[in-house]
Amino acid sequence: MLDYVTDNLPLGEKAYRTIKADVIFGRLTPGQRLTLDRMKEAYGTSVSTLREIFSRLSAEGFVVAEGSRGFQVMPISETNLREVAAMRQLLERHALRESFEAGDIEWEAHVVAAHHRLDSMERRIAGGMPADMELWKRYDRAFHHALISACGSRVLLETHATVYDKYLRYQMIGAAFRGDATAGEHRRLLECALARDWQSAQTTLVTHVQDCVKDMLAGKLKEIGQSAQ
Repeated sequence: MLDYVTDNLPLGEKAYRTIKADVIFGRLTPGQRLTLDRMKEAYGTSVSTLREIFSRLSAEGFVVAEGSRGFQVMPISETNLREVAAMRQLLERHALRESFEAGDIEWEAHVVAAHHRLDSMERRIAGGMPADMELWKRYDRAFHHALISACGSRVLLETHATVYDKYLRYQMIGAAFRGDATAGEHRRLLECALARDWQSAQTTLVTHVQDCVKDMLAGKLKEIGQSAQ
C-alpha cells in the first residue's frame, strides 16, 4: 500500500516506503538495475536493509530478484498493463458495491472531500495552469480509495491498494490525463456514491479504466513498452 513517508517511521520502514514510491512515481525506471552500494547512500540505509526491502518489493511485484545478479525495477509490458487493469476492475467493482451499500454519512463526507481535492487539481491541469502531477495522482488514488473505504474488508482494501499502485505506475509512465473525460468520470462516480448507485458506478469505472489503458497504449507508453521488452 502506498502511504506517505513520515519522519517518525523506523528507518527501514521509511526507506521501504520511499523506494516503493520512487518505483511507482517513475523516479526509479522500469528495468533499472538497483545497485546496493550506490543506493545505500541515496536512501541512508545499510546494504542488508536494502536487500530486505528489495526482497519485500519483489514479493509485491514492484522489483525483480535476479539471484546473484541482484535486483531491478519491474519492467513494463502491454500484457502486464492489461492484466493489472483487469484485476483492478475486478476488485474495485466488487468493493464499490459493498462500500455503497454500507457507507454512512461519515463515509459520504470522506468521499466528497477526496473528490474536492481531486477536482480542484484536475481543473488546474485542464486550464493549463502549473500542477504537481504526482500530487494529482495521489489525490486520484485517495478518491478511488475513499469510494471503496466502507467495503468492510481489510483484505480487499489491501489487495486493491497493491494492484492500484501497479496501475498507477503505468499512469505515471504513460502520462495519462484525458482532460474533461477523466474529470467527468470522477464526477459521475461521486454522484453515484451519493445516490448509492453502485451499478452505474461499476459501469463508469470500467469505462474509466479501459479508456485510460487505450490512451496509454496509443501514446507514450507504447514507445516505452516496446523498448523495455
